[in-house]
Amino acid sequence: MDALSYLKELISFPSVSSTSNEAITDHVIGVLTSIGFETEKLVYRDDDGICKSSVVAKRGQGTKGIGYFAHTDVVPADDWLDVESGPFQPVIRDEKVYARGSCDMKGSLACLLAACASVPVEQQTAPVYVTCTADEEVGFTGAADVVARSQFYREMVESQTPAIIGEPTLLSVVHAHKGVGGFRVISHGKAAHSSTRDGVNANLAMIPFLQEMQAIYQETETAPQWQNDEFDPPTVTWNIGINDHTAAVNITPPQSICTVYFRPMPGIDGDQLFSRVEDLAKKYGLEYVEEIRGDAVYTDPKSTFVEEMLELAEAERSHTVSYGTDGAMFTELENLVVCGPGDIAQAHTHDEWISLSQLELGTAFYQKVIQRYCQ
Repeated sequence: MDALSYLKELISFPSVSSTSNEAITDHVIGVLTSIGFETEKLVYRDDDGICKSSVVAKRGQGTKGIGYFAHTDVVPADDWLDVESGPFQPVIRDEKVYARGSCDMKGSLACLLAACASVPVEQQTAPVYVTCTADEEVGFTGAADVVARSQFYREMVESQTPAIIGEPTLLSVVHAHKGVGGFRVISHGKAAHSSTRDGVNANLAMIPFLQEMQAIYQETETAPQWQNDEFDPPTVTWNIGINDHTAAVNITPPQSICTVYFRPMPGIDGDQLFSRVEDLAKKYGLEYVEEIRGDAVYTDPKSTFVEEMLELAEAERSHTVSYGTDGAMFTELENLVVCGPGDIAQAHTHDEWISLSQLELGTAFYQKVIQRYCQ
């Protein structure tokens, strides 16, 4: 089968992150098994009790070889533009495949499957590892589970298998991306009719905390020690939100919630920022809840691995991106790049698509990677 055929099958599974992805995981396991892979299926339940699963697979003997990482979940498609076909019914128009997940990142996985299918296993002298995770779009939970429980992943770490995160980069080589940090700070008050003195306004206790958060934000925007000029923008880009979720103006707000998301870069001490905010929350008697912590990804752009990836991609130089990937969980792997077909500008859009030419180029690229590292 070619990449387009694999992609059509993958798209047909409506694997939005808020639902179970077990059906598509089982489908991928079936495909991988049919082309000679051994598989591990890892199952867990998310915070809402929904069953999620990832698969880690290996084909070929020995260790090292090459690793490939993808995710099977997609973002919601409630605003999908083509109401006649729907987001999970692929439509080919103007040499493009339109569907949710076509670009991010089922197109990449389809290319990898087609590439593996085209290389006879008996010609391999080193293994190909394939990992497909759940919940990449909502916090890398599946990737963290793989790190904690997968024997094949531990084998990759022990042998320092070079690896590719197949997110869409138009097949350019990305040697670094920002990490992720997220938390909530909650002020607890007491609800009452606002005409009385019986309530405790939770927002009032939040105000001094927000003032100090503003100072931290301004510090990281201006102080050189919090910046990295390899990235655009070169800052940790704090995104600070506030909401008291109060239903009416005559109710004293019983809670006030500050949500924070930031992106630490290589060379930036993100742990220090977490600690500073947690200390601030304690100072003002607020509840602190950490939600996600993921490292920045960085592989030396002058390393042998990056240079080999550039040669295979027929590119002159690698670059950085400001978004994050599952790679934030896989930093035990010392040689890790992001490189996949499709344009990240098309990801999450209401008319998401990947071009047929990118599917062809992506398959050819992954074929060359397998030949270089596994034959």
